[in-house]
Amino acid sequence: MRGIPIRSLAAAVTIGVLALSGCGTQTAGAPVGPGGSGDDRTIRARQVMRLTQVHEETGMTLLEGPVFDEDGRLLVVDVTAPAGEAKVLRVNVRKKTSEQLHTDARGTYTSAQFSPYDGRIYLTDFSHGDIVSLAPDGGDPRTFFSGEVDGSRMNPDDLAFDREGNLYLSDSRGMSEGESRGRVVRIDRAGKKATVLADGLASPNGISFDADYRGLWFSELTRNRISYLLLDGGGEAASRHTAVRVDGGVARTDSIAVDADGNLYQGLHGRPAMAVYDKYGERLATVEVPARAARGLESATNVAITPGGTRAYMTVSGPGGGYLFAFEALAEGTRQSNGG
Repeated sequence: MRGIPIRSLAAAVTIGVLALSGCGTQTAGAPVGPGGSGDDRTIRARQVMRLTQVHEETGMTLLEGPVFDEDGRLLVVDVTAPAGEAKVLRVNVRKKTSEQLHTDARGTYTSAQFSPYDGRIYLTDFSHGDIVSLAPDGGDPRTFFSGEVDGSRMNPDDLAFDREGNLYLSDSRGMSEGESRGRVVRIDRAGKKATVLADGLASPNGISFDADYRGLWFSELTRNRISYLLLDGGGEAASRHTAVRVDGGVARTDSIAVDADGNLYQGLHGRPAMAVYDKYGERLATVEVPARAARGLESATNVAITPGGTRAYMTVSGPGGGYLFAFEALAEGTRQSNGG
């Protein structure tokens, strides 16, 4: 979810101008993937299918939060889908078919993830500050969390679960009179206790645990940087530092996924591409949509890497519609590269 000042985002959704914001191959002479080397590596993604078109009512489509279910079907949220149209889609990537899994009259859903605690699908409702859960078949909607955290309502964007099922959220509040107001928030798995782990952030967006669950990577949309938040044994913040400064030009940092080797896949809003870094901040590769397929596409928001495999599916959107593109990741997928 990205693009315009947070204080006017809800209104923008209402009037339909929300501006959030064979598989991989490689450029000749630029080795890519495990064991690859070289300073200018480009992974070329290939188009799998178009999932959505621009909605007449909202004037946009924006795909986000890809996550595989236990049957290998890919769930994707459409942030700008109006009431009655698919807000959560279920995709058979092999057959290249999709169906509506969930819709409602209210939600602006920006991410999806399965809880390791109860197996339900959790969705972040950016506009209303709620966390909603669904049964795996898309039914039985419940409000898991609603209300203020430390006196302020959230704009929850992305989420990650720890092994016990507690939620960690990027609260993508923007600027107010020059003050950065975004936060990283932890909600216990019962939905009863919310704790601010970091504040003073500039529209935090992507969030994911590292490969060892020792800490969280999170990006800030309006500062083009990725930070690392080390956690203590109780899920509280121990330390925080800027880890990567992303040279995005006009593009900005969107969602984050982490593979089994700890590599970071940083989505870009404003360019149909992803930047890939190792855990020490070295730029390993750029995942690109080929120019001939990129017309009408503006952002590569997020990615899901097949659990236990390396096939990756990237959500790409723009005036040309909402698409899935596929590429070969540098390492296998885990929970941290499947949803959020």
